[in-house]
Amino acid sequence: MDITEKKYKKLSIQVSLTGLSFCSFDTLNNTVSSFKEIHFDHFDKNLKIEDLFANAFAEHPELNEQYDDVLVIHSNNLSTFVPTPLFDENYLGSYLQYNTKVFETDFFAFDEISNYEINAVYIPYVNMNNFFIDKFGSFDYKHANSILVTKLLDTSKNVDAKKMMVHFNQGHFEIVVIQNQKLLLFNSFEYQTPEDFIYYILFTAEQLQMNPENFPLELIGNINTESPFYKMAYKYIRNVSLIDVEDLKWNNYFTEAENRNHFILFNS
Repeated sequence: MDITEKKYKKLSIQVSLTGLSFCSFDTLNNTVSSFKEIHFDHFDKNLKIEDLFANAFAEHPELNEQYDDVLVIHSNNLSTFVPTPLFDENYLGSYLQYNTKVFETDFFAFDEISNYEINAVYIPYVNMNNFFIDKFGSFDYKHANSILVTKLLDTSKNVDAKKMMVHFNQGHFEIVVIQNQKLLLFNSFEYQTPEDFIYYILFTAEQLQMNPENFPLELIGNINTESPFYKMAYKYIRNVSLIDVEDLKWNNYFTEAENRNHFILFNS
């Protein structure tokens, strides 16, 4: 691209079956310049997801502006991590078959996280990618958990204690256990109740010999101290906190709760 044509703007769009959120970055100042969240809960169930995306593009002119880079972030629980020495891109489906139902017709993708010698293997939403090809021509895409795990590994440098982080999504949450830039565990669980939530946390802690009296638990995503999930965790785990987003807030004017809820998008 000719430097005179550069817009110094980047668009990140996080997509799921329940909605999408997007933000634009001023790449000169590395700041978030705009942000929107769109939920699909109240739309006609007969509409295809592509129609809902088309409606979003019609209603939000920011999505139709010119950008130097576009990143699409796939958010689902159809992903896993594989250490680079064990990774072979010819067998992507086999890595996922242990934690999700895999079909021969599925399309698999992977994100290489070379800094930490791991690869995120996942199933992207092909129909959504096709929609964005029509809109943008070319774009990059990643899995949400690639961004999440990379950021959490970055912030764990020289922290020798095992730390558990939980990222809340609608209907599922991810548990990430890290120790000094090493990924010890990643798993995704579907949940409905606070009892589901604490069961998986305590079970994971037991497997990794982490004492609920000692290990720190940090919560990310759409959660606050008044949430029944937070209160349930606080009942059984001594050291529970919401993740510190002060550093992230430096590049935008959104609230602490918004930065925690959109931790992945704002770190993209």
